[in-house]
Amino acid sequence: MRNNLNRLLNLKIIHRLKKAITTIPAPSFWLNTVVRLLLFYTVISLPFGLYLGFLKFGFGQFKIEESIKILAICLFTPAITEELFFRVLLLPHVTEDVSRNKKWLWGGISLVIFIVYHPLNALTAYPAGFPTFMNPVFLLQAAFLGIVCTIAYFQSGSLWPSVVMHWVIVVVWLLFFGGYEKLNT
Repeated sequence: MRNNLNRLLNLKIIHRLKKAITTIPAPSFWLNTVVRLLLFYTVISLPFGLYLGFLKFGFGQFKIEESIKILAICLFTPAITEELFFRVLLLPHVTEDVSRNKKWLWGGISLVIFIVYHPLNALTAYPAGFPTFMNPVFLLQAAFLGIVCTIAYFQSGSLWPSVVMHWVIVVVWLLFFGGYEKLNT
């Protein structure tokens, strides 16, 4: 019985991965939903982060090679890796027969794990994240990010909108709002 349960769980995970990776939303979804979610995130996070001094607007003195390296690295980690784990693996796919309440319960659980993951990551695998990943303003902004990525995933069933939003938000923070300096001082 245990073997059958493991097999069923593996099939469900493979199904989620396959569906999330191969589903490409229509152009209208990108324009109407992803752009709106990015604007929503910006309207909330930018004033909040600037007011509390966590964000500092400025153009970093990056060489083009450094900027390209940041763009490439951020696409894979955190964007793709975190979205695969926190959205695709933890959340039911739109093709699964799951009640709305259960879906949002899993969304909440995933969000809490996503927030807690950042300080744990700073204490273990990514020491450059300390003390930034412990900062309550950073964690609140990570929560906002997790919320918009979860909404995009639930609406599209695709990995890619949440990856794009996560990537854009992290890259803009690193290059234009002092994130790179916070992680490299």
